[in-house]
Amino acid sequence: MITKNILRFLSSIKKNNNKAWLDGNRPLYETSKEEFTAEVGEILKGIAAFDNAFINLTPKECMFRLNRDVRFSKEKHPYKTNFAAYFNPAGKKGDGAGYYIHIEPGKSFAAAGVWQPPADQLSKIRQEIDYNLDEWKKITVDKKFKQSFTNGFSMSDRLVRAPKGYEETNPAIEFLKMKNFVATCSFTDADLQDKNFVKRLVQIFQSAKLFTDFINRSLD
Repeated sequence: MITKNILRFLSSIKKNNNKAWLDGNRPLYETSKEEFTAEVGEILKGIAAFDNAFINLTPKECMFRLNRDVRFSKEKHPYKTNFAAYFNPAGKKGDGAGYYIHIEPGKSFAAAGVWQPPADQLSKIRQEIDYNLDEWKKITVDKKFKQSFTNGFSMSDRLVRAPKGYEETNPAIEFLKMKNFVATCSFTDADLQDKNFVKRLVQIFQSAKLFTDFINRSLD
């Protein structure tokens, strides 16, 4: 489960997003980070149980830093207000589809898939869907998949017109217009603190294995 320490720290850093506050509350940060690292380790064990490509991955390779990169941002607060981890066999910087957990009081969610793939990868994914539409539909309408990812697919940046090389009459057009292949579900703070949260999260990720496998196969 996600501890009260983690949620308390994240709520506090949102209200006090500055170095002086963090320096003065370093013990709470370190405790929260250690507890989240332990949770990520348990999540990894669960994922590795259904996909051995994750067996040798460590929590450090999956977790994102608290510090924000503010060099090119108008938002100059130095710290993120969430803890997050991305599970990919190559670590958080790996290409292709994987699993993601975002912990932020009142805004927590899990996701599976690939976000904003580069043009060459996007082209390959679209081609795979076009060639294997029946398989894609079977995966994405699967009962467990839909029950797990209750928010459905992200439609962010979806194309208005058919992508180059495809016609509006293509039976796969609703999927071919997508630029992000990500399914999500949300969690309440109470969900996070349930003793079975990690088990539930792993089951959600497992329901997306065929989905991520399909995407990653297209990129091979």
